[in-house]
Amino acid sequence: MLIPKQEATEKNYNHHCINRTKGAHRLHIKHTASSKDEGDINTRYISNYMDTMRRVLRKTDWEYCWVTSDICTYTDFDFTWHPSEWQQDMLHVFASNEQKFGDTFYVHVPSFLEKTENLAVLEYFETLHFVEGVSVKRYMYDTVQYTGDLTQAVWNHNFEQPVTLFYKKNMAYTPTIGLWQEKMKNIVPLTDDSSVCVVPRDAKNYIKTQLYDYPNIDKQNKFLKGPEQDIVFISYDEPNADCNWQALVEKHPRAKRCHGVEGMVPALKAAAELSTTDYYYAVFAKTLIHEDFDFTFKPDYLKVPSHYLFHGKNMSNGLEYGTLGVTMYNCQLVLDATSWEVDFTTSFPVEVVPIISAYGYFATDPLRAWRTAFRECVKLQSRCISRQVTIETQYRLDIWTTHAEGPYAEWVLKGARDGVEFANNGEDIMQINNWHWLTDYFESKYSNTLSHT
Repeated sequence: MLIPKQEATEKNYNHHCINRTKGAHRLHIKHTASSKDEGDINTRYISNYMDTMRRVLRKTDWEYCWVTSDICTYTDFDFTWHPSEWQQDMLHVFASNEQKFGDTFYVHVPSFLEKTENLAVLEYFETLHFVEGVSVKRYMYDTVQYTGDLTQAVWNHNFEQPVTLFYKKNMAYTPTIGLWQEKMKNIVPLTDDSSVCVVPRDAKNYIKTQLYDYPNIDKQNKFLKGPEQDIVFISYDEPNADCNWQALVEKHPRAKRCHGVEGMVPALKAAAELSTTDYYYAVFAKTLIHEDFDFTFKPDYLKVPSHYLFHGKNMSNGLEYGTLGVTMYNCQLVLDATSWEVDFTTSFPVEVVPIISAYGYFATDPLRAWRTAFRECVKLQSRCISRQVTIETQYRLDIWTTHAEGPYAEWVLKGARDGVEFANNGEDIMQINNWHWLTDYFESKYSNTLSHT
């Protein structure tokens, strides 16, 4: 550059620039073993950029060098770039796409080694210079189209690249993840249900049951809406089934109906076969869908595959909890199930969503009023749902066994009290999922009573 002499009065512009023809040495960092060597020294990326660079540069006598990465393309990059005189000992950083913390550096080696001697992370470097107006293009992420469980898809994937995009049907714009240190390597969901997700290779070392096992998750980039899940109306012999089905399908025309399958679990499996989505909303025939429930809730693919239990309002005793509500079932969990406890839904991972989804009008005749109350109180008394005695469980039992109003209220109370007694007697509680057994048991206890009414 031209420097004016002290007290100079004349201006002297030289427009004949001299181009630099030789760049500095080049340290090329390889994230994948199969990528080609492109630098004077080529080394494997381990954990973070700072330690990887220090490990190699302290063995050189270089004054300046470029640090490049195999996940970027340098076809049009100008390696003759150099900093101003007053910036010589800075660490110059070039963005990767829109990611400020990029993968390309211009380094004054002695200053870098000195300033990072006791440094915890590269972001704390004393004189970082993020070069404006120049960015390096990263190669596209590896992509994996998967079905079913996202966690299993991550487990099955052999990560060749530091980051992979997992998607079901539609891909999405993918933000560029920083790789300077582990805390920057976020799992990034790109849809509101996290079914499209950017996952760093490091996450695989943490995952045991679900992606939430990994501590670094960034949920600020949900650009797309995940698919709506199917709605399946399940009916068998309920007198109000057709009426409740008509109310549902008029408001939600995409609903499907599964009718006439005997037994709770076979009906759930038949509904899962009918569904074309990963989950389905099960609406049971003895319930009338709540006017504000809109079926827009999305499952969370970062979680272990689970069922989602919405609250229902019991129209006989006023209780509001997971019984008599809509349940969103994971189809694969339902179809693969070969064994379960007396309450099928809570035999698997379940999340309770405290939103009122339906009104439970189950007391349509003596048998059905008794049957619903009997089954529920066997479950509550046997602690098969809560696994332990809780104040909430005891409160629900107290209400079931002491309070009922409206049609066939006396049969609701009889069923509830019979359920508690049945559970206490150590009977085979799995029988409560057998509709024929329930009818026979009911008639054996109350045939005389029914014949006089």
